[in-house]
Amino acid sequence: MPARPRCVVAEDQYLLRDGLTHLLTAHGFDVVEAVGTGPELDRALRTHRPDVSVVDVRMPPTLTDEGLQVALAVRRDIPGLPILVLSQHVEQLYARELLADGAGAIGYLLKDRVFNADQFVDAVRRVAGGGTAMDPEVIAKLVAGNASDPLSALTSREREVLGLMAEGCSNAAIASRLHFSEGAVGKHTANIFAKLGIVASDDTNRRVLAVLTYLGSA
Repeated sequence: MPARPRCVVAEDQYLLRDGLTHLLTAHGFDVVEAVGTGPELDRALRTHRPDVSVVDVRMPPTLTDEGLQVALAVRRDIPGLPILVLSQHVEQLYARELLADGAGAIGYLLKDRVFNADQFVDAVRRVAGGGTAMDPEVIAKLVAGNASDPLSALTSREREVLGLMAEGCSNAAIASRLHFSEGAVGKHTANIFAKLGIVASDDTNRRVLAVLTYLGSA
């Protein structure tokens, strides 16, 4: 990830768009463009191919799911383009589609559950770095909507570790949340990969594949 990641901001409300731009700039991002409509977002993403984009779901002209639809369309054409979605609620179908290619670099945060600037900026950085940043409520709804259970072989502790992994937590952060050592987290993680049949490869990210399995999107 570059020292100053290039970012596109897409938010139809001027004050929020301006606030996001100033916040990200203050935390070391280079906001190359801030837009307020779906067509502008489509053009900005294809023109700049930014290191990360922060995209509101509801944007003109439809004011329904324009931002998310544009993000999906552009990501199909530019695989792995990092996208962090901001929403008032969980769009399960679209969230699954965003995750479905297995490339990572995806985030989905609920606006009213972003409690401070550091939390938000950390999520943007994780997505820019190729990881995931999923709101726990999004994870819960995706898992609840999954008819099958590919995780039946996992212990309750392994499921807990995998759930925090899905939120985008590092091993150190998981260790801190669950109050045990990073070494123990590493062992749980290795067990998760083995039980899910995820092998090391230069072409895939095992953490991302494990998260996709957890969310029922693999």
